[in-house]
Amino acid sequence: GVSHDGGFGEYARVPSDWVVPLPEGMTLRESMVYGTAGFTSALSVIRLEEEGVLPDSGPVLVTGATGGVGSMAVAMLSRLGYEVIASTGTLAEKDFLKSIGASEIISREEVHSGNDRPLNKQRWAGAVDPVGGESLSTILSSLKYNGTVAVSGLTGGVKVPATVFPFILRGINLVGIDSVHCPMDRRKKVWKRLAGDLHIQNHLEKISEVVTLQQLPEVLQKILQGQVNGRKVVKLS
Repeated sequence: GVSHDGGFGEYARVPSDWVVPLPEGMTLRESMVYGTAGFTSALSVIRLEEEGVLPDSGPVLVTGATGGVGSMAVAMLSRLGYEVIASTGTLAEKDFLKSIGASEIISREEVHSGNDRPLNKQRWAGAVDPVGGESLSTILSSLKYNGTVAVSGLTGGVKVPATVFPFILRGINLVGIDSVHCPMDRRKKVWKRLAGDLHIQNHLEKISEVVTLQQLPEVLQKILQGQVNGRKVVKLS
């Protein structure tokens, strides 16, 4: 884990209130493919729904679309019938993103060119953003009226040079996604949906790859260098 030892142990002893029951209809392997990234993606999609961003609202942007959170968000939104615009810095993965449900693939430079105005052309009904940083300000200024962006990451940085204009002139929403302190009752409901209408079992093989413990150092280096898409599941024995 991040703050506790034993993340790569075959068995772990943890407080009982940390444990979420495996939902019916999901295998243990599938739950590991989803992991925190899949849970975060599902939370993001659910928050968009709660703010009224539905499939007929218009296109939804997903940033960092080849990553764990991004790729699963693309697949989940597509399964629900959304038009998904996938943004990535790795355009070589265009076929991969199309195969999991993206309607259109754009470069991250098309999202944020550095020449922002307080209000840009209205482009997206919503966004799932695990990137954050300066590109988030562009997304905010490009949301349609009453649009919502669910932000869960900061790989693009922590500074967001936004203005109040899109909030007070277009009524947009910025919602934060936290998978760590999410209450248990909500956590169980999210996992139930991951086993139900958000279950992307047809895409899990494309999104995930099993690696051994011995391969892990090499895989971690590739992750840090941005050379990995989707999820890696570590086989411990």
